[in-house]
Amino acid sequence: MTEKSDLPQGTLDLLILKVVALGPVHGYAIAQRLQQVSRDVVQVPQGSLYPALHRLENRGLLTADWKDTDTGREAKFYRLTRKGRAQLETEAASWERLTAAVGLILKMSDGGVQ
Repeated sequence: MTEKSDLPQGTLDLLILKVVALGPVHGYAIAQRLQQVSRDVVQVPQGSLYPALHRLENRGLLTADWKDTDTGREAKFYRLTRKGRAQLETEAASWERLTAAVGLILKMSDGGVQ
C-alpha cells in the first residue's frame, strides 16, 4: 500500500505546469496523471486542483478552451502559455537545486558530509 504525501507549498503549481506542458489536458486528467505517475503518492483533491488551475490561468501561465472529451462531455482543456513555459523552467530548476541540497544534508554522517 502506497502512502499518500502532502505536497510542500507551491509544489502543486509546478506539477500542474509540467503535466500541461505535455499537451492540452482537462483538470480531471491532470489529477489522474499526477496520481498515476507518482504511483499514488500524489493525490490532488478537486478542492485544491481547480483553484490552482484558475490561479495559474489568471496569472497568464495557462490558457483554456472548452472542448468535448473522449466520453462526449464538455470540459475545459488547459494549455501552457509562453509565460507558463518560462515559469515551468524557472520553477523546475529551483526545485532541482533545492532537492539536491536537501539530499546532501540528508546524507550527512555524524562527522559531517560524507
